[in-house]
Amino acid sequence: MVMSVGKAGNKKQAARRGGGKKETEMELKITPARPEELKAKPGQGESLSFGKIFTDHMLTMRYTQGRGWHDLEIGRYRDFSLAPSAMCLHYGQEIFEGLKAYRRQDGRIFFFRPKDNLRRMNVSAARLCMAEIDVAQTWAAMRELVLLDQDWVPRSPGGSLYIRPAMIATEAALGVKPSREYLFFVIMSPVGAYYPEGFNPVKIYVSDQYVRAVRGGVGNVKTGGNYAASIKAAVEAQALGYTQVLWLDAIERRYVEEVGTMNIFFKINGQLVTPPLAGSILPGITRDSVIRLAKDWKIEVQERPISIDEVLSANDDGSLEEVFGAGTAAVISPVGALYYKGRTITLNQGRAGALSQRLFDSLLGIQYGELPDPHGWLMPLAE
Repeated sequence: MVMSVGKAGNKKQAARRGGGKKETEMELKITPARPEELKAKPGQGESLSFGKIFTDHMLTMRYTQGRGWHDLEIGRYRDFSLAPSAMCLHYGQEIFEGLKAYRRQDGRIFFFRPKDNLRRMNVSAARLCMAEIDVAQTWAAMRELVLLDQDWVPRSPGGSLYIRPAMIATEAALGVKPSREYLFFVIMSPVGAYYPEGFNPVKIYVSDQYVRAVRGGVGNVKTGGNYAASIKAAVEAQALGYTQVLWLDAIERRYVEEVGTMNIFFKINGQLVTPPLAGSILPGITRDSVIRLAKDWKIEVQERPISIDEVLSANDDGSLEEVFGAGTAAVISPVGALYYKGRTITLNQGRAGALSQRLFDSLLGIQYGELPDPHGWLMPLAE
């Protein structure tokens, strides 16, 4: 099946060619898997581990310098064939995103802020000198992918379909320069509730030995190198019994930046404090959602530098009320303990704070259609 894709409700949309202003319509080719190629769908609930099982189909699109984006296709989930000299394998031109689709009790499926993820992907692409995508056309094609695999969206409470758009440099060449060819693809994985046993706080290890990113680098974009750089500290922290690493700034090793794969928030004297978007941390979609909800609730939000010493002092004088991370996978992750330079502090008696719980319940309530969506964050699979 071949169709043209564009804005929701419009099957034809001009798609921007990379590298120029000339525009052309791109067709989406859909080749469903044969019945004998379809996978057995997993059970619901706790059997759905994150990122272990993938749906029957995937979306691909290729870019060639001088031609732009082409060969927009949905086909069977399959392996790629890359040249050993593909530039992504040598120079790290690779970016990705992560978003979710949610099934409501009435069976309808919704996405949470999907175009914001695609717009952020273009920010990552620009920073790494990669080809930018047409947001409207890519979103329309992604919807067709989910429509084809909609039976994979979990029906269990807390379950969702995790959607991973990614782009890699595929030109077969050595030499540090922008690739002339790229592959964009989308794969999907059904996932269960992040907290199957309850909304439990995590223990965090504050690292002053390793750093994640520096201003002027690529810490504010979603590229694989950032995550590769974090693995060693995470492995060492987990060996000591901690769930995540809290990163400090790379210059003074003093100011808080991110926790694991999430943004970090502190509630101090009734105010919500989070590090500013100053070039070394990711501008999280959930981070932005938390800030907007908090402001709706008349909570003062401060986006400012906060040192680990300030955090410890606030805990000592009783003004530190709670700490939590915010990200797509966990939504809200309360922090029950912090370890720093031989000292462990317990937060809120090791329990989830009231604001953390309210934010978690509210965001999930919006995502699953159980609460109003005042900011228009949800987009339906079917109109």
